[in-house]
Amino acid sequence: MTRRRKYSAEFKREAVQLANHPGVAKSQIAQEVGINSNMLDRWCKQLRNEDSKAFVGKGHARDDEMARVKKERNFSKEAAAYFARESS
Repeated sequence: MTRRRKYSAEFKREAVQLANHPGVAKSQIAQEVGINSNMLDRWCKQLRNEDSKAFVGKGHARDDEMARVKKERNFSKEAAAYFARESS
């Protein structure tokens, strides 16, 4: 069973940038970077249509991390407020 390869947003943007140069065939760029030309076409369309929202991924890991950080921050604020009240 083959594992699905994952590409970073930076890799995708660079591949699209290379493919958008005049006089260069997308199929040639796709072959050079080691991907299927259909995938490069999809990336080009996605970047053209969504621009800043393109290639954001699933977001689970970052969302979980942000939730943990916010929880810790809120706890720290509450603890500081509690100890400030107790010391006065």
